[in-house]
Amino acid sequence: MINNVVLVGRLTRDADLRYTRSGSAVASFTVAVERPFTNAQGERETDFVSCVVWKKPAENLANFTRKGSMVAVAGRIQTRNYTGNDGKKVFVTEVVAENIQYLDSKKTNESRSDSSEGNHSQSNQNSSQGKNNGYQRQDEDPFEKNDSIDISDDDLPFD
Repeated sequence: MINNVVLVGRLTRDADLRYTRSGSAVASFTVAVERPFTNAQGERETDFVSCVVWKKPAENLANFTRKGSMVAVAGRIQTRNYTGNDGKKVFVTEVVAENIQYLDSKKTNESRSDSSEGNHSQSNQNSSQGKNNGYQRQDEDPFEKNDSIDISDDDLPFD
């Protein structure tokens, strides 16, 4: 059986990061995905897709994205149900993200969070500072320090 989903869109709000009783991180978020065609009025409609991601990727999503961030989500569709407080059965369909790619540059993300009206708490801002976990900054040129690369023709994998 195949159950694969790939979405590219923008976060409708900051990711909602929580922790289970056992300490696993889980983040819920919604991705707004514009349809590739126009409706009868010539307008593009948008789908709002509920998603969830677990463990370290959940923490990374909460730390490195904000409302409006462009993301690519790869995962699978999952359905579940539960009984609500009113006794009615509630059915949920969501994408369980297995891979998330951040498509905005760091500069775009910073300007978006700077232009927001202070909706982010200071502790959330502090928790995201300096936590790149060994990843290279997106706006940093990896070849900036090397003027030349010494490679012989024998090292190349093609003729």
